[in-house]
Amino acid sequence: MSRAEVTAQISAARLAKGLTWQQLADAIDKPVVWTVAALQGQHPLPAESGKVLVDMLGLDESAVAVLAAVPMRGGLPGAVPTDPTIYRFYEALQVYGGAIKELIHEQFGDGIMSAINFSLDVERKAHPDGDRVVVTFDGKFLPYAWTAAGG
Repeated sequence: MSRAEVTAQISAARLAKGLTWQQLADAIDKPVVWTVAALQGQHPLPAESGKVLVDMLGLDESAVAVLAAVPMRGGLPGAVPTDPTIYRFYEALQVYGGAIKELIHEQFGDGIMSAINFSLDVERKAHPDGDRVVVTFDGKFLPYAWTAAGG
């Protein structure tokens, strides 16, 4: 069974059983954003967690090994995402990415924000003009460390 097939089965089973992503995350005691990303193929799922979710969703036991495999991360299907929700993040990074980079360098020095030692949260915030989507990226700062060749 391929990763894409398992992902499709998870999506169909979750909807058919009326389960929320939060319920699935709670069942394995993981953050909801991480759980959704894992079930969409972006993180390996520990076998014990995979077993819990496969049972909850009524999937074939063979899906556990597929969920536990180290995935090919990233890789949106095209150069520019076409899904409106994903595109808005792409658009926001086109507009604000340079400013974010400048502020990171000004406040932390020469380096990057880790996407490995990282967490992400999505929240709803009430606002008089309409509810707001609050997305928090929380990544460890990784300074560049230049070393001499061979050293």
